[in-house]
Amino acid sequence: MPSAIIRTSIALACCALLAGCEDVIYFPQPLPHGAHEAITARFPQVEPLQIVRPGGVTLRGWLARGAGAAPRPLVLYFGGNAEEVSWMLGRREALAAWDLALVNYRGYGASEGRPLEADLYGDALAVYDRLAARADVDRDRIVAIGRSLGSGVATYLATQRPLAAIVLISPFDSITAVGQHHYPIIPVRLVVGNRYDSLGRAPGIRVPLLMVTGERDTIIPPDYSARLFEAWGGAKQAVVIPDAGHNDLEESPLFWSAIGGFLTGIR
Repeated sequence: MPSAIIRTSIALACCALLAGCEDVIYFPQPLPHGAHEAITARFPQVEPLQIVRPGGVTLRGWLARGAGAAPRPLVLYFGGNAEEVSWMLGRREALAAWDLALVNYRGYGASEGRPLEADLYGDALAVYDRLAARADVDRDRIVAIGRSLGSGVATYLATQRPLAAIVLISPFDSITAVGQHHYPIIPVRLVVGNRYDSLGRAPGIRVPLLMVTGERDTIIPPDYSARLFEAWGGAKQAVVIPDAGHNDLEESPLFWSAIGGFLTGIR
């Protein structure tokens, strides 16, 4: 998720929200023809996921099975606004005991349609419901991980479905607030209110939280994550990755050890 792309998306999002055109918030990363199947074949213990939503829109992704006997705990991962999520299949050492569900947003990967806030919320519920109904999933240990844009999706999910815990990576209080910070001359709040309003939802959420942020994040400055952390209604812990920005957190061993240690404590 290059910084230039994210900065550009914030600028376009502010202008688009003023014009009532929400969909340019997103920078979909599609996969070439046949790549989805090739990714499935490359990784052992991975099965393709396909969920058909109202209107005939098909979401596609993967379920990577963890070690151990079923039923196993499950992580649902929601990525950023310029992120195709298959990269996580090759970087899941800290999640090895957990099943890992990776479903690309509409327009991303091999998923159909175009992303809009309400649809992404509904899709998250559909993914949860499909996987929670499986006999090999431990419904009492389902965790959501949301990164950047995905933090808003995961936070919404926590208000609608039971989660054992939630991990928010580089989260914001709302997209509108971050846009207002980067482009203060545009009266974003006055015109459109809050989009992906995690801050408004946080006080009522009792789900245990791990928040992981980069010390030098200039895309979502630390204050915008800190406000969400302070408002969270449940048990919470924060980990700051030294010298990391918005897009390079996963290069630090501390990133994976923090998430792995947090998940190990979930019973």
